[in-house]
Amino acid sequence: MVSQLELHIVSLLKEGDKRAIPIIYENYSGSLLGVIQKIIKDEAMAQDVLQETFIKVWKYAKKYDEKKAKLFTWLYRIARNTAIDKLRSHNLKFEKEIQIADSNVYKISTAGLNQDAIDLQKHVATLDVKYQIVLKALFFEGMTQQEASDELDIPLGTIKSRLKIGLRELKKIYSP
Repeated sequence: MVSQLELHIVSLLKEGDKRAIPIIYENYSGSLLGVIQKIIKDEAMAQDVLQETFIKVWKYAKKYDEKKAKLFTWLYRIARNTAIDKLRSHNLKFEKEIQIADSNVYKISTAGLNQDAIDLQKHVATLDVKYQIVLKALFFEGMTQQEASDELDIPLGTIKSRLKIGLRELKKIYSP
């Protein structure tokens, strides 16, 4: 059973009325922050994620379909996914630090490398453009799948499908 408040919020979201955001914040921010804090332990980062969540709620407001999920479920998923993306992004930044003393860059032998397979960008350029765009965003620009979805304005499922097909096509090139 849907409450009158939820119906009111949904109608405001569908109309693109900015009054929906303060109402959502007042009624759901505490619960959403709790969801975020279970994933992100840092209070300041959790608050940032909450803010990002509300930005995404506003950005995707017209895409909300009350037939698919209740309002809180939709808000919960946005908050949870935003928190997970932030955590992954934050962890990747720390993993990218290079330890020169432990580096084996100069120890790698090039004798066994297939010279035809080295130029990945050249091979990616032979793929259909829709696969090129996704592969370039994910591998050459270092985006997460969610970031690529947001940046390219392509649904996340489509990003994943194009990645899978693009990699399958590259595999045909590298392993004929």
